[in-house]
Amino acid sequence: MMSIRNRKTIRKYSDKIVSEELLNKLLEEAEHTPTMGNLQLYSVIVTRSKDGKKALAPAHFNQPMVTEAPVVLTICADFRRTSTWAENRKAEPGYDNFLSFMNASTDALLYTQSFCNLAEEEGLGTCYLGTTIYMPQMIIDTLKLPKLVFPIATITLGWPDEEPNISDRLPLSAIIHNERYEDYTPEKINDYYTEKENLKENIQFVEINKKETLAQIFTDIRYTKKDNQAMSKGMIDALKKQGFI
Repeated sequence: MMSIRNRKTIRKYSDKIVSEELLNKLLEEAEHTPTMGNLQLYSVIVTRSKDGKKALAPAHFNQPMVTEAPVVLTICADFRRTSTWAENRKAEPGYDNFLSFMNASTDALLYTQSFCNLAEEEGLGTCYLGTTIYMPQMIIDTLKLPKLVFPIATITLGWPDEEPNISDRLPLSAIIHNERYEDYTPEKINDYYTEKENLKENIQFVEINKKETLAQIFTDIRYTKKDNQAMSKGMIDALKKQGFI
């Protein structure tokens, strides 16, 4: 497999189609991902039509790759299929709870990553949209998701039409804890984040936004407490409507 060290997020795609044969091959191969209880607690909504992508775009803050990519995949945590199977086989399902949501979400995210790895190995480009859980009710309404189905991840997919830089990553020492969790001291934070903060593009990012530090970009602009609280409420409301809490 191509080294994951070389992977890049692709937001611009060529007009070349992604064949149904190739897409189905990748979707099937990704089914070999580990899964809770061998239940495969996920479903994938494939959107190819212009109208379908246009309808999804507002839930993703109208990011252009949603409408420009040949394919948009919405990967859902899905306990409806398993529950319906149980009900049709003289079994009583008990999956209308938060634990079941977490199990299905884990399955969905593992499947998503496997699919991305496989797609990129074929030369396709992907972009993972974290906005999926920001506006879940809009996606639920657009895709007509029934109870016990919840959108977890969205992937735009196509043949790359750009060559972006590889995203920077923290050193391994920043994420590894031996035997027990070792809390982060100011000295360790300096060691782990100084290189990231001194990247030319990040220095410019701070200057353009008239901030003092890179951290303030994330706390004051990109992921604010106010937005996080509002979207958390929206997610909880959607989880209630979908029967998970």
